[in-house]
Amino acid sequence: MKILVTGATGAIGPIVVKAFHGAGYRIRTLSIDSPTDNIWPDDVETLIGDVTDASTVQAAMQGVDSVIHLAALLHIVNPPPSLQEKYQRINVGGTAAVVNAALLTSVKRVVLFSTIAVFGQTDGQVLNEQSPTKADTFYAQTKLAAENVVLSAKHADGQPIGIVLRLGAVYGSRIKGNYDRLVRALAHKRFIPIGDGLNRRTLVYDKDVARAAVLAVEHPGATGNIYNVSDGVFHPLNEIIKAICAALGRKPPRMSLPIGPVRFVAGIVEDMARLVDCRSPIMRAMIDKYTEDVAVDSRRIREELGFVPRYDLVAGWKETVEEMRKMGNL
Repeated sequence: MKILVTGATGAIGPIVVKAFHGAGYRIRTLSIDSPTDNIWPDDVETLIGDVTDASTVQAAMQGVDSVIHLAALLHIVNPPPSLQEKYQRINVGGTAAVVNAALLTSVKRVVLFSTIAVFGQTDGQVLNEQSPTKADTFYAQTKLAAENVVLSAKHADGQPIGIVLRLGAVYGSRIKGNYDRLVRALAHKRFIPIGDGLNRRTLVYDKDVARAAVLAVEHPGATGNIYNVSDGVFHPLNEIIKAICAALGRKPPRMSLPIGPVRFVAGIVEDMARLVDCRSPIMRAMIDKYTEDVAVDSRRIREELGFVPRYDLVAGWKETVEEMRKMGNL
């Protein structure tokens, strides 16, 4: 079988490519950026192109059995309104181009990588695939719209073509963003926790994400469904910090700062930065993101597809830190 992976040069893409290659699939990639040397095996067919261009996508689909659609504009804190169109064009328009091309060719399945961010604020509840969505960012809103594009598409015989994997917070040596910054701050002893650290998080290691994608392609009953993907545990933030520090060979920070005063100061800094038309180094949204509680259940993918995470928090962060050091990123 031949697999097309879009957005393959991103943070998760090379891990997904290697997982399918290891499972015996032939692989073609489509990315807007050229891959760096040795990013994946030599026999991977590499195409450079824009996922929003219909003709490019349709050409990439020829001879493909299934598509893993990763290409997306990812979340950033407080994006300017001017980015809304770009989110819409890439995350929704790109997904529509992929689905339309898949329906015109011999593609059997389209697996969309989505996010548990589509749930919005969880308000302390444990959510599952049937829980209502309250997407509250450009990123989450466009990923939810992309889900609808994938799930509404059907083959000529009426059978669904799409599968949605809603990923928990993905971590690994190539991942950028909040967890990358947290690891670096802890490594250099420049991090002081905020709050009591009991707020829960839903995480998944990047190599387990790749294994979930292989299962989604192979399992006969997966199409038409949404699956939350995590390591199956709700982790208090304190436990995550301890696991990272253990991997770094450092002791966790002993003190913490109260949420209220920190958020108040962040607001002052943010407002002052806005007055002088520059970007604030700290924002209310950053504090809110750090202290939010996110508990999303992932039993469905385990029960229906037989997904068993191979990495717990300790093993995942140990390998992440080791790989970051080998890459010279830490």
